[in-house]
Amino acid sequence: MDDTIVAISTALGIGAISIIRLSGDNSIDIVNRCFKGKNLNTVESHTINYGYIYDKDELIDEVLVSIMKAPKTYTKEDIVEINCHGGIISTNRILETMLNNGARLAEPGEFTKRAFLNGRIDLIESESVMDIIDSKSEEARQLALISLKGNTTKLVQKFRNELKQLISQIEVNIDYPEYYDIEVVTLKNIKEKLSDMKKSLDNLIKESINIIPIKNGIKTVILGKPNVGKSSILNKLLNEDKAIVTNIAGTTRDIVEGEINLDGIILNIIDTAGIRKTNNKIESIGVEKSISLIDEADLVLVVLNNNEKLSEEDKEILEKTKDKNRIIIINKKDLKQKLEIPKNITNIVETSTIEENGVETLKNKIKELFKTEKIKTKDYTYLTSSRQISIAKQARNYLDQVEEALEKEMPIDIIEIDLKNSFDKLGEITGDSYTEEIIDNLFENFCVGK
Repeated sequence: MDDTIVAISTALGIGAISIIRLSGDNSIDIVNRCFKGKNLNTVESHTINYGYIYDKDELIDEVLVSIMKAPKTYTKEDIVEINCHGGIISTNRILETMLNNGARLAEPGEFTKRAFLNGRIDLIESESVMDIIDSKSEEARQLALISLKGNTTKLVQKFRNELKQLISQIEVNIDYPEYYDIEVVTLKNIKEKLSDMKKSLDNLIKESINIIPIKNGIKTVILGKPNVGKSSILNKLLNEDKAIVTNIAGTTRDIVEGEINLDGIILNIIDTAGIRKTNNKIESIGVEKSISLIDEADLVLVVLNNNEKLSEEDKEILEKTKDKNRIIIINKKDLKQKLEIPKNITNIVETSTIEENGVETLKNKIKELFKTEKIKTKDYTYLTSSRQISIAKQARNYLDQVEEALEKEMPIDIIEIDLKNSFDKLGEITGDSYTEEIIDNLFENFCVGK
């Protein structure tokens, strides 16, 4: 991190302003070479300075330059932000000028990566930075902000401190057995403490998995045979004519996607091709794609026609979705009932898309199924990414190995190894222990300039 990086930190396009950001030991000097106004090397930190950016003798733009000197900056390095007029041409010209004067184009997420490596934030807080940028609901934003404030880090550190205390007691017993005034750690003591830690960690993992829909949204797939009203339901949910609706079976041959905010939870909805046997090559590809989406879905909406008896295609769909989060929609309830649903089928709603509020019952059922009210009123201090949850599960597995070793009454120094493994694994969540590969994989998904 000896060089100085630069990137455009605002979206490219027509706008009021654009921001070009530099970070590194030479950032002030690099900008100062191209700046006409005050000498930026002599101005106070955290000041905004008016002037012009030049490429040699050519005027590029009128700018405001913010100077922020280390260590009280985002990266704990010197940072300069050039505020220029919005627009692709002038913004790119200023970026090019900075590169020509010694800066290097930043990699995705490199500013935040430097903030982590310089000790300003941990990995949980680093992930929450991108979560704030990506948040599509107020609840997702709040969840990310709580992690950014360090609440989730404190929760993980609590588990690590409990493990650290237990490991320390074991080591004292091993190294200083002759002392009588130290607490003797027995296998029974370890079992009791381990039981409490496992319960707490299990609860954290479970609750964190339940909270993920706030961040990622619910991938919702609408399935059914042709002409049962899938596209009409999609249009009603989205409140727009997203999908083509006709009385011709097989109109939808490819997936149609849309997104709605349902009381703070994002539903990523996919309308699929009607499932039926067909000789049409294009339609058959759409049917295969529809079926393949079942495994990826968080929620499947199976649409049946109230005016038709249960067909073989209906039965096949019901069988393929029986182990998924599923809602059965009996559509066209305004028509004469011919449909008979097996008694073991649950989560049924009746709708009619020709009615003004024909899908309100469905929306309420989705909220009930995913307990959105419960999620919204809970404390948001949980693990917020698949990476964090996966590592927590691995740490939990090491505790299982400790328990197994205790049952076999293995030597206490052997038991200590798995306790340390669990301690180190939890450290990967916060970044107290990490590898270069973990860091590179995490930040490569960030946007450039952040």
